[in-house]
Amino acid sequence: QVQLVESGGGLVEPGGSLSLSCAASGSFLSIGGMGWYRQGPGKERELVAHISSGGTTDYSDSVTGRFTISRDNAKNAVHLQMNSLKREDTAVYFCNAAAWTGTLSKYRSLEVWGQGTLVTVFS
Repeated sequence: QVQLVESGGGLVEPGGSLSLSCAASGSFLSIGGMGWYRQGPGKERELVAHISSGGTTDYSDSVTGRFTISRDNAKNAVHLQMNSLKREDTAVYFCNAAAWTGTLSKYRSLEVWGQGTLVTVFS
């Protein structure tokens, strides 16, 4: 079983910064791509940022230039630095990862989600 444990989030004023972290634990061979999604009030869940196992990053247009995703492969962790936050960034943020499970001779990819952490931007 693979679990993602998130930390960070909270309340911040517009223009402020917050940092989110997520670490994978449990039984797995390795962690592939990792990402952050968010779901705002009355909205569908959307991809915010993604980072491949090799470090290639991708961002949604709404956060490009303001958010930075990074990962620590040794700790199976992913981070999201959020700067210049806007009210529309208010949402529950979910960590997502592709975990390779099984054995070296028989393995499969398992999509795992964190429990979500709330980010509220208000003044």
